[in-house]
Amino acid sequence: MRWSGWGDPDRAAPLPEPVVGLLRDMLGVRTRDARPVDLAGIVPAEPRLDAAELAALAAAAGGARHVRTDAETRVRHTRGKSTPDLMRVRAGETSAAPDAVVLPGGHDEVLAVLRACAAHRIAVVPFGGGTSVVGGLAPQRADRFVALDLRRMAGLRSIDRESRTAVLLPGLRAPDAEALLAEHGYTLGHFPQSYEWATIGGFAAARSSGQASAGYGRFDDMVLGLTVATPEGTLDLGRAPKSAAGPDLRQLVLGSEGAFGVITAVTVRIHPAPEERAYEGWRFPTFAEGAAALRRLAQDGPVPAVLRLSDETETMIGLADPAAIGSGATAGCLAVLGFEGTAAQVADRRARAADALRAAGGEPLGTAPGEKWERGRFDAPYLRDALLDVGAFVETLETAGFWSRIPDLYEAVRNALIGTLAGSGTPPLVMCHISHVYPAGASLYFTVVSAQGDDPLPHWDKAKRAANDAIIDAGGTISHHHGVGTDHRDWYEREIGSLGAAVLRAVKDRLDPAGILNPGVLIPPAGE
Repeated sequence: MRWSGWGDPDRAAPLPEPVVGLLRDMLGVRTRDARPVDLAGIVPAEPRLDAAELAALAAAAGGARHVRTDAETRVRHTRGKSTPDLMRVRAGETSAAPDAVVLPGGHDEVLAVLRACAAHRIAVVPFGGGTSVVGGLAPQRADRFVALDLRRMAGLRSIDRESRTAVLLPGLRAPDAEALLAEHGYTLGHFPQSYEWATIGGFAAARSSGQASAGYGRFDDMVLGLTVATPEGTLDLGRAPKSAAGPDLRQLVLGSEGAFGVITAVTVRIHPAPEERAYEGWRFPTFAEGAAALRRLAQDGPVPAVLRLSDETETMIGLADPAAIGSGATAGCLAVLGFEGTAAQVADRRARAADALRAAGGEPLGTAPGEKWERGRFDAPYLRDALLDVGAFVETLETAGFWSRIPDLYEAVRNALIGTLAGSGTPPLVMCHISHVYPAGASLYFTVVSAQGDDPLPHWDKAKRAANDAIIDAGGTISHHHGVGTDHRDWYEREIGSLGAAVLRAVKDRLDPAGILNPGVLIPPAGE
């Protein structure tokens, strides 16, 4: 992955000049060359681990070659991929660089590394694809730490065709998982925007949700079993698809973001690879009318594999084809539907969905808008890099709520972002879409573009805090699928309450008594 941005460096492309001009004229972006510093010139501080500690890590991880302290490796494991993370790294700021990168080769080596780190009071940050956008890879209250890179633990351990399950290792990247499953005629069906780089372990640790979640479910819906290494030993969870044997400890690990342990194997349900995929677009006059149509499908069916709706602003900016939906204020909102299965299943679901959408006021646009979305569905992070290169600011945030709260939640977050940024002299472009739906509610995913201001990170922090406050005050969850990390931790405590936070601290104290696992991430500290 590109060290200073997203994804494949060969896919990075500059913004067209008309777009640069639009940013200048519409948002007041002071265009400038803001490309990152040279990687070769970044020199992190010397590692704070002594020879005995490095030797202990090497013994645990299977040899000294699996403990790396060179500058480039440490820089490549510094922070995640949020815009604030990238702006710091692009400027050569390395205060959050790990002291070493440790690459264990299996569950037993992970256990040994955790025990060595507990003995020497060295913090541990599990590292999969490095795609966190919520500060999940920058521990707090850690004098020194190692990044635990799980890339050596990548593979398909087994397939149970009768049960339609597979055991995947945590460092396996999503495209590789799909390729391995496809050899046996199966798919996982999990395609988040981070798909090209994120890993199986990361999906589980952050409760990831893919673009086909309406059809296949979230990743936590897919997980049937987990093996977890902790400083205190092993958790082996999941004997059956469902159980009444007490609270489900799988759910305690899912979404724990490395604070309770390191996931070393994941048992997931799998599906026969679809014979056919079809994507199409529909137009609705307003976001509210489109949301009502999505609710109709989510509650009464048929539910497509992909079901998403862009608001008026996002539709106009170009996620849809203006020629297909009109122009100006009458452009409306674009809904994208994707259907997967046998040819007969796809045809039946498309026909029944079309009847429901027409009854809800939708206008069919054919396959072109849906196919355009499908071709570019992993491209947005590359566009963000190009925007940062010319001095613009772009970031995303998301939430979810019950259908009855979605209108107020949408307005509250949008108004908080616009009011805060415009009040600070950088009026933003705020776009939103619904991309994950349930019978009881849906997610809202916001994209914000603005000028950077004189001091970009405090400037954005003020807006982000206002948006987080708006989410909690309007009854939404602080995160639907990005996770908690450090960015959302304080609002997470408001969401679960002080007693809920105390329960999490009690669990962490039992599994991680030395407090080495991703300190400051997820778990609200006592007394703050």
